[in-house]
Amino acid sequence: MTSRARRAARLGMKSLLVLFLFLAVAASAMAGTVRGTGDLGIVVERASGRVVIIEHSHRSRIGAVDGLGDLSHASAVFSRDGRFAYVFGRDGGLSKIDLIEAKLVRRIVQAGNAIGGAISADGRLIAVSNYEPGGVKIFDAESLDLVADLPAESNGQRSKVVGLVETADGAFVYTLYDAGEIWIADVAEPALPAIRKFPGIGALPYDGVTVDGGRSYVAGLFGEDGLALLDLWRPEAGVRRVLSGYGRGEEPLPVYKMPHLEGVAVAGGNVFLPAVGRHELLVADVRTWAEVARIPVHGQPVFAVARPDGRQVWVNFAHPHNDTVQVIDVPSLKVAHTLRPGKAVMHLEFTPKGDQVWISARDEDLVRIYDPRTLAELGAIAAEKPSGIFFTARATRLGY
Repeated sequence: MTSRARRAARLGMKSLLVLFLFLAVAASAMAGTVRGTGDLGIVVERASGRVVIIEHSHRSRIGAVDGLGDLSHASAVFSRDGRFAYVFGRDGGLSKIDLIEAKLVRRIVQAGNAIGGAISADGRLIAVSNYEPGGVKIFDAESLDLVADLPAESNGQRSKVVGLVETADGAFVYTLYDAGEIWIADVAEPALPAIRKFPGIGALPYDGVTVDGGRSYVAGLFGEDGLALLDLWRPEAGVRRVLSGYGRGEEPLPVYKMPHLEGVAVAGGNVFLPAVGRHELLVADVRTWAEVARIPVHGQPVFAVARPDGRQVWVNFAHPHNDTVQVIDVPSLKVAHTLRPGKAVMHLEFTPKGDQVWISARDEDLVRIYDPRTLAELGAIAAEKPSGIFFTARATRLGY
């Protein structure tokens, strides 16, 4: 080969290399591999075993992941960077989803019947609360390998576990439904967990949540009127009863759907929570837990969700009033607006700064999006039997 031919060959190879690099960069850009996660989230399609990946900057659907099992009572938490969603299925499934690549990283079935979970404050551990066989299992967040199994046994009997949340101190707090107890599990060393137990909190605690910046853990009681409160700054003081007897002397209504304490709203120095079996929203001072008011509402509340600035509380309801959402004006403690987003409203989720609220209408196969200030509908996203809506902003909040 002549020197001229060799030079031409080298130039040809360089041209091909430049073209290859250009095409690689273009393909990468088209694939959307460079993207933040701050505006992402998921919508649970409860009937199809699938989640829809959405973004709220442009109010759009950007992907979906299926093969997640029974999502009839599914919830989710997020990795601290917002890239991964951990979805807890009713069938005991725990699924790790990559939101950027829209793919299932790993799925395990860790129990026969599960009811939710939490991620540790440092993001290393995923805890799942189980109905069957009863107890909490803890997994490595990276691999989903089991690192601890905490049976919930009291007086020789297994109990369903509800209300599982993390604390800033690295522990998990949860409630034993059948036993009527609150437990705090310190899992700094997962192989040697230290569990502190608080028995006799009341009959049939159905859910639990932390409020007041994670200071207080509150368990709702299905078997009696009232709530059980544990001060996590001073657990040695024990559990005390608050809002006892709010329905004293009144016949409770049939309960078609249990309220969710995860949606308990804190706004204007008060806490807003559903009254079991009543068409009322209870209001208490968040510091003293003294009753402030009872707000008559359209039906039995399921979720009470505060706008991030605390100016409003949005409430949805159990069957047969579940086509309705009411907006509570916090300063006046009165219903200010009533909306009807569609049949079977299941969940509400605000964007991080409160410029949008997303509402799932299961029997309409839609998620409707509203402007909380004007109440104008901003758009809608199709989803098959949607229920839970979860934004990655939850990654920065305790108890979510």
